[in-house]
Amino acid sequence: MNTSQLRVVTHMCGFLVWLYSFSMLPPMIIAIVNKERSFFVFLETFIACFILGGAAWMATKRTGIQLRTRDGFIIIVLFWLLFSTISAFPLWLDDVLHLTFADALFEGVSGITTTGATVIGDVNALPRSYLYYRAQLNFIGGLGVIVLAVAVLPLLGIGGSKLYQSEMPGPFKEEKLTPRLADTSRTLWLTYLLLGVVCSLAYVIAGMPVFDAICHGLSTVSLGGFSTHTESIGFYNSNAIEFVAGLFSLLSAFNFTLWYVVIIRRTLKPLLRNAELHFFLLTALIVILITAWQVWHAGMYNIPESLVHSFFLASSMMTDNGLAPLDYADWPTHTIIFLLLVSFFGGCVGSTCGGIKALRFLILFKQSRHELHQLAHPRALISIKIGGSVVTDRVMRSVWSFFFLYILFTVFFIWLLNMMGYDLLTSFATVAACINNMGLGFGETVSTFGTLNEGAKYLMCVAMILGRLEIYPVLILFSRFFWRV
Repeated sequence: MNTSQLRVVTHMCGFLVWLYSFSMLPPMIIAIVNKERSFFVFLETFIACFILGGAAWMATKRTGIQLRTRDGFIIIVLFWLLFSTISAFPLWLDDVLHLTFADALFEGVSGITTTGATVIGDVNALPRSYLYYRAQLNFIGGLGVIVLAVAVLPLLGIGGSKLYQSEMPGPFKEEKLTPRLADTSRTLWLTYLLLGVVCSLAYVIAGMPVFDAICHGLSTVSLGGFSTHTESIGFYNSNAIEFVAGLFSLLSAFNFTLWYVVIIRRTLKPLLRNAELHFFLLTALIVILITAWQVWHAGMYNIPESLVHSFFLASSMMTDNGLAPLDYADWPTHTIIFLLLVSFFGGCVGSTCGGIKALRFLILFKQSRHELHQLAHPRALISIKIGGSVVTDRVMRSVWSFFFLYILFTVFFIWLLNMMGYDLLTSFATVAACINNMGLGFGETVSTFGTLNEGAKYLMCVAMILGRLEIYPVLILFSRFFWRV
């Protein structure tokens, strides 16, 4: 890395850390209102990030800074590493929580990557400031702080398109919602915020207390999964609340650009015409019905209750939300394994979900069907189309390579956990929960991920970040050709 590139990276990371320091203010206010000692650890984190980030930003400030593609990859990876570490500090510094650095880092990474896996055994005992802070981590990480940063980059004289393309998920990264990138990021955030407000209000109407509704609204639309209770949504024992959680899990898995167009044009036509959304909803319906039949057949619930509970948990796990009913650990093992497998599906591209994404599976499905047609009619010229657009060879190669790498890393992490002494079910469930940013474990991690040893916690932190960044931005930094001048 040359001096100029180092200056650009330091400048951007300094600005992002300075900007992120302000996220400590809301939990500080909640701590003051509730007279909690946690105010001081949030204050310490705020001061440290404000000063260090601001100093790095100002010390490297100069006109005419331009970001290249390679700079974007470096900043994105450093951004998630820095924010994960910073997110862990309030949890680590507070002696009352008794968390080791590995525990605090796992919780911080889980929050900011919207995984929702927790090492805290008794969430009910946490001060309100931490309950809100965990939900806020989910919300900030949901669409990516980097998209918010891009909105103000023009004020700094820095082009942000390379950052935006590195951060946004999916094979069609070059597409923009509006002509100006800053407008794109603002509209995405406004849409995201509006959905969060509506979700919180729906929770209140369903009977949830206001504070809990706000926290669950933030974690639901981000598909993050952190709850204000150890029992998650099951604490309320309410079909209405489970329905709201399941519904907004699905709605939050829609492409947010679609939501924006729906709101601006005041028409549902974009939803009716989107091929990926149709594929996602059809898959969700099949998964929900299969799950409902399995739990009803096992004699756990009657038909109406089977439908409600299955709608909630299947929607939550498929979209990688991770909120859960009270007794999901008692569900048939084959049902939970089925839902863990479904968590690899995720939601739509451009949403806050984890996993491989529906669009990629749709492309793979059509490619497989295309091969069958080609075998039957070798001379036929058949193109693969999604919503009327032809899928290019470049996109096809990208999808296949990503799918291969995703499965490869999943198997690798499962093997490593198994080598550490965990049984195969625990290893698979833990890796699925982390790399898919889904958060619900099984086996030894069914109630808390605190049962993992420190090495396994650090390993799963890597899995969560890889899943959130969709592997490539991390891998490319370890390639020799990336660093060639």
